[in-house]
Amino acid sequence: MAGISRDEVLHVARLARLELTDEEVGRFQEQLSAIIEAISKVSELDLADVPPTAHPLEIANTWAEDEPHECLSHDEAFANAPDRDDDYFRVPPA
Repeated sequence: MAGISRDEVLHVARLARLELTDEEVGRFQEQLSAIIEAISKVSELDLADVPPTAHPLEIANTWAEDEPHECLSHDEAFANAPDRDDDYFRVPPA
């Protein structure tokens, strides 16, 4: 069975800036492992005659015309930023 480790759950949570309890980490580990297992079943299918696609459904008219509008002010653009340095987003070092 394909699964996801506790460390992987914690890594994804850190990237998403989520603080998880031990109970939540365990629950997400189970849920994400079940998702990975379900997705891995695709590898059991014979897809030799199936052409690669970018989308499972036929899509038409996906492009909308560009319409000019007012830009966000700096304060609006940075409203949900966790940290800001003048006109730049401040991010933690990698």
